[in-house]
Amino acid sequence: MPVCIEGVRRLQFLPTSRSRRGIASRMTWSLEKCDGENVENTTMGLVRLATADYAGEAIEAVKAGKVIAVPTDTLYGFACDACSMEAIHRIYEIKGRKHTSPLAICVGDVQDIQRFATTDHLPLGLLDSLLPGPVTVVLRRGDSSILEKSLNPGLDSIGVRVPSCDFIRLISRGSQSALALTSANLSGQPSSVDVKDFENLWQHCERVYNGGVLPSGRAGSTVVDLTKPGEYKILRPGSAKEETIAILERYALVEENNVS
Repeated sequence: MPVCIEGVRRLQFLPTSRSRRGIASRMTWSLEKCDGENVENTTMGLVRLATADYAGEAIEAVKAGKVIAVPTDTLYGFACDACSMEAIHRIYEIKGRKHTSPLAICVGDVQDIQRFATTDHLPLGLLDSLLPGPVTVVLRRGDSSILEKSLNPGLDSIGVRVPSCDFIRLISRGSQSALALTSANLSGQPSSVDVKDFENLWQHCERVYNGGVLPSGRAGSTVVDLTKPGEYKILRPGSAKEETIAILERYALVEENNVS
């Protein structure tokens, strides 16, 4: 698989059954100088390599209620503590996004999902087959969810990601919470596969972590609704629709519109 970053320690996308193994292309990155000395000093100083060496400071920023920009296995995203309403409000402000548009969450490992959403209706092994990977699974929160009720108010479901990228998973684990996660761009604008794509928004982040140019294109993750037992519904095709459907049907799930 392509590497997630280039630095002193390289973190590779975690391989899955769908991954192409053994391909590790070295990535170089460069950032154009900002116009003006003051702008350069205030924005370029925000950028770090997305390596394990900087995971600690990213974790502290999240714990302090700050917004950071990070690479995933699909797009660059804005992330913060999913239990910090102030940080979540900040993400909406940065993106210019309506508060009625829900945010997904990111967790470090598949077994963490049950802390935030209901999974006992799913076939054993399904989530481990889908994740880590470029898939967002939509599940019901359930009464046992530790998520703040004020996150995505009015919705009893939540989109959950476990990306195939070490860096953001290190941050999720270290924060001991879930990360609220959304694409790093102004609402309605193209998604970002390079930190330079959202350079105009750097100043609003505590840190920007550079993982190079992401190879997946701008399709984003495949979003699938798994709230109903035995059924699935593709809400967004994303970058892994066919592979996702193949896994779902292998576990005998039926597309919602085809249920007789």
